[in-house]
Amino acid sequence: MDTSVILDYLSALCAAVLALIVAVRAGRSVPRWLFVAGMAGLALERVFSALAVDSVLLEDKAYWEVWRLLALSCLPGVWVGFSLVYGRGNAGELLRRWYLWLFAAALAPVLLAAVFREGLLTYVGATPQDNHWVLGLGRPGVVLYMMFLVSLVVALMNLERTYRAAVGTMRWRIKFMVLGLGMLFVVRAYTSAEALIFHTVNLRLHGINGVALILASALVMRTLTRSGHFEVSVYPSRAVLNSSVTVLLAGIYLVLVGALAKAMAFLPGGGSFEAKALGVLVAMVILAMLLMSDRLRARVNHFVSRHFRRPVHDYPRVWRTFAEATARCLEGQMLTEAVARLVSDVFQALSVTVWLTDESRTRLRFAASTSQFEAGAVETGLPAGESAQVLQGLRKQSEPVDIETARQPWAAALRQLHPDEFKKGGHRVCAPILAGEDILGIILIGDRVGGEQFSGQDIELLKAIAEQAGASLLNRQLAERLAEAKQFEAFQTMAAFFVHDLKNTAATLSLMLKNLPVHFDDPEFRQDALGDIARTGKQLEDLIGRLNLLRQEFKVLSVECDLNELVTDALQGQDDTPGVEVVKELHPVPMVRLDPTGMRTVITNLVLNAREAVGRAGRIVVATGRSNGWATVAVSDNGCGMAPEFLRDRLFRPFQTTKKNGVGIGLFHCKRIVEAHHGRIDVESQDGKGTAFRVSLPVSG
Repeated sequence: MDTSVILDYLSALCAAVLALIVAVRAGRSVPRWLFVAGMAGLALERVFSALAVDSVLLEDKAYWEVWRLLALSCLPGVWVGFSLVYGRGNAGELLRRWYLWLFAAALAPVLLAAVFREGLLTYVGATPQDNHWVLGLGRPGVVLYMMFLVSLVVALMNLERTYRAAVGTMRWRIKFMVLGLGMLFVVRAYTSAEALIFHTVNLRLHGINGVALILASALVMRTLTRSGHFEVSVYPSRAVLNSSVTVLLAGIYLVLVGALAKAMAFLPGGGSFEAKALGVLVAMVILAMLLMSDRLRARVNHFVSRHFRRPVHDYPRVWRTFAEATARCLEGQMLTEAVARLVSDVFQALSVTVWLTDESRTRLRFAASTSQFEAGAVETGLPAGESAQVLQGLRKQSEPVDIETARQPWAAALRQLHPDEFKKGGHRVCAPILAGEDILGIILIGDRVGGEQFSGQDIELLKAIAEQAGASLLNRQLAERLAEAKQFEAFQTMAAFFVHDLKNTAATLSLMLKNLPVHFDDPEFRQDALGDIARTGKQLEDLIGRLNLLRQEFKVLSVECDLNELVTDALQGQDDTPGVEVVKELHPVPMVRLDPTGMRTVITNLVLNAREAVGRAGRIVVATGRSNGWATVAVSDNGCGMAPEFLRDRLFRPFQTTKKNGVGIGLFHCKRIVEAHHGRIDVESQDGKGTAFRVSLPVSG
């Protein structure tokens, strides 16, 4: 049996096993299923290639090669789709935006190969120099290879953008996946380019494709041993052509490969061109692995620093990079992400997490990370008591703290908050983000490449970065408060002009309702007038009531109340809508000091919002309970949900709403009432699946 046949069968087995392993854990993950489809397609294509090479009769070679081309036509759409969504935090948005192009990339090659199947190949023969079998490509075959080559360039460009956007542990997790697929796509681009240049398929090149698939499978298998390889969430820049080198390199490569193929024919040993090309590709893969190694880069930096006697850090470059990265950040979320990236790059640390304090400065909330996801970080977050203890301890620390050697109780809490993923990653360090005597958050750093310890210069630079981040955060918080104050001022000015007229309109409509019995004998007038006046009057009165919420400060008149009785009272009359099921799950709750009117308003507002979210049919659950010294009321529904962007940036801000006729004041007012009780209101929502609000109130005593 020919060596290339063995390589083809072995590569098909590797790809099939890899597809089976990923399929077992695929679940509902789109990237996983696209990867499974791509590897299964490659396995099938390699089987047909082996059958074509191993066949003796010319008709059999042509028959199996046509089937290989048919399998090849299924690959462009799959791999372009995978490269687009793999590791992307906005995969759903990308699929909605590019679905027409993805559909065309998947359908066009398949239709071309199926419709013009008889014209894919024109002849089967042997080269006169070395008697190797070649198959001539017809025009449909040339177009098919051109589509395949374009899809490879696009996939390489997408993978490059994903890798460049990832930092820290996220880059470590996907490195071998990107390297393996990138090497495979480069090899396939080489063999496809030769097929396009000579309009022939050289069967001896199938062995190179098989070796490339075996190497790629080994590299991807290395990725599967690293946790979170399919759950990485990065957001690459929208600048595709400006920031990507793939397009430039692909153009240069396609020009040079033809010239190289011609030149090798005139050199001694030109018949071994494919073997030489394979050796060059393997060397390129090894070089890429070295260049992508964080450990190697750290050692090079350390060598230069030691032997050329310069400071460990290039301070002008660091501050220039920090200024450029933070100047474009208009929101706190963007700023913390930029700080996490900068700290990870400067200190060669794979795990960097930024936690910010809430408005009361007593609790830490997740902001950004290069190693953790928000859902997992929230689960490992600290309770309110431990958060307050950590913040109190760090207020007395003006310098970054080595939490591995610190013996204070809050240091143990920080070690729990930032687990080390690598046992040889060195000590973990915490830098408080201070603004004067006020603490705005903390930066946790761990898993340095090579386990290098923090030096005195590292500590000084980290302190400076944390102080600058604190100043930037404080400026943005003050800017947000100023913008909110201006919104209030503008709205109050508007309300001063319109509230009086709106009240007069409502009074006029009410008077018309009182006088309506005079014309009660006219049935048509009575029916139309009563419906219109009642509807308009209700809308106007509701608008006035909502606008007036902003004209007054909420004052708590607290009394000791039974939260379950308050919920029952607020739900009276709320469960009589056909098709909407309102479920009460009331658990034993201690007495709570609160303002009954205010909290009844909060519960009623949340239930009304849930009713509008579920529409004419749905389920609303109102539950009470106790958790870690808090009495809780949760209102959840299975309605339309909210987009992550609205949830993060606009939910509790005044005049921001998703309702068609909403004002955007209700939830803002609810938040003010809850915070006036020294409580908090949390929300979880998934677009299209539902929303859950959770109100937490401190228990009396």
